[in-house]
Amino acid sequence: MKKSGGELIVEALKANGVKRLSCVPGESFLAVLDALRDSDIDVLVCRQEGGAAMMADCWGRLTGEPGICMVTRGPGATNASAGLHISKQDSIPMILFIGQVQREAREREAFQEVEFRRAFTEFAKWVGEIDDAARIPEFVTRAFAIATSGRPGPVVLTLPEDMLRDEVEAPRAKRYVGVEAHPGRSQIDDFYLRLLKAERPMVILGGTRWDADAVADFAIFAERFKLPVGCSFRRQMLFDHLHPCYAGDVGIGINPALAKEIRESDLLILLGSRMSEMPSSSYTLIDIPYPQQSLVHVYPDASELGRIYRPDLAICAAAVDFVEALADLEAPAEPHWAERTERMHQAYLAWSKPPSTGPGAVHMGPIMEWLEANTGPETIFTNGAGNYATWVHRFHRFRRFNTQAAPTSGSMGYGLPAAVAAKRLFPEREVICFAGDGCFLMHGQEFATAIRYGLPIIAVVVNNGIYGTIRMHQEREYPGRVSSTDLTNPDFAALARAYGGHGETVERTEEFAAAFERARASGKPAIIEVKLDPEAITPTRTLSEIAQTKSR
Repeated sequence: MKKSGGELIVEALKANGVKRLSCVPGESFLAVLDALRDSDIDVLVCRQEGGAAMMADCWGRLTGEPGICMVTRGPGATNASAGLHISKQDSIPMILFIGQVQREAREREAFQEVEFRRAFTEFAKWVGEIDDAARIPEFVTRAFAIATSGRPGPVVLTLPEDMLRDEVEAPRAKRYVGVEAHPGRSQIDDFYLRLLKAERPMVILGGTRWDADAVADFAIFAERFKLPVGCSFRRQMLFDHLHPCYAGDVGIGINPALAKEIRESDLLILLGSRMSEMPSSSYTLIDIPYPQQSLVHVYPDASELGRIYRPDLAICAAAVDFVEALADLEAPAEPHWAERTERMHQAYLAWSKPPSTGPGAVHMGPIMEWLEANTGPETIFTNGAGNYATWVHRFHRFRRFNTQAAPTSGSMGYGLPAAVAAKRLFPEREVICFAGDGCFLMHGQEFATAIRYGLPIIAVVVNNGIYGTIRMHQEREYPGRVSSTDLTNPDFAALARAYGGHGETVERTEEFAAAFERARASGKPAIIEVKLDPEAITPTRTLSEIAQTKSR
């Protein structure tokens, strides 16, 4: 039976387990949109392709299966590149389908034409173009396999619009088969002996390809061995922060006490983590290429092992498979590092207690304490990039897997699209987006998407009227010479109401609790604008203090 290319795309998506996708419609893939009308795939129509791609990234982040996004050629595709870059650096499985110019017009710089193999190779694991509709099942199955194997990441498939209209006979699509590398028995034995000989071991969890069972099983393993465990930058949801083995997050602004313990450890276990620039404190936390510590590096992609850090033991395996292999290892009766682990956990608890005061009438410390006391452990927190995110990363204590969606690439604008995607995926769970005023307006139009689909997210917009992180660096490097970092903002609460949502403005600390409860009770997408003094640039230092440090 002949089917159109558009129908075959949708059939291949269904065969590979796709339940939802995000898109901004375009005339270049009308045949796919028509076929989607007759499917039960949940289509989330977005307002800008960057936001649509970030939503797909969030789905890939929270499910482990490729998030799917569809956009049109030229400006649509280049808008989506921001989401591609996030997925690439964060190792998130995603497939971006791009409607392309008709085949006969290629290489003529046709309307909105881009040669995507040249343009997107840096952003994706593979960029392919489907010339023959009969090969759609082959290409789509390959895309899923590449996006999920080894180090996960984004794949781009371009779809010439005339190909999508072709009617052909093609094999029925089948689900892709995942490729896994498992640890060998000798490697587990080697790891076990190294652990038993260690005096000051340390584990850092990171990366993707985890699931709830693996997270729970590793917590049991860590508890049996009394191992101190840290989480890599924006991967805090991989370990319960109130577990007695938790030592803190290994990211931007790391606790100096934790950094010292990592440097002084004699066995460092990187499990799933690349240990890139941010978690490595700009590549200063661990010596390159030869770490001072004995290094065990477990990672699902062999090309990463030894690329930056030369490990003493390299294990090419996904985190879930490595953790499974640890189940039968017998712990010492009383690990001699247990007291160190307890000391490190207490240091984390002290580090994660927010300050009670600061410049201005709004203090974020008490606000974070209120949120800790009044949100459940299943609440999902999303954010983009900016100094405001420190309040979440340092002072929110993540308790459960799949409660964090934030880009390790530091991309602004991510928090709101991610919140929309997370709420669509988990409608029964509360979703809170943290954003700065600059960050929010990068993709703030996706608030309209939340309104359209009735997704009652709560966006906490920390408004200090500046591009805060850039101003902080500016004041440190060029004190008193402000340039290009001041912002003029809308009334964010009024903006929420204009969209049809709920809006609140907080100008004093004590106003936040009631504002949040009203937003929660409204049942609508909500924005809570928190007017923060720009001097409150970090939890511990003001802008003026940073500038004075340089001037001295």
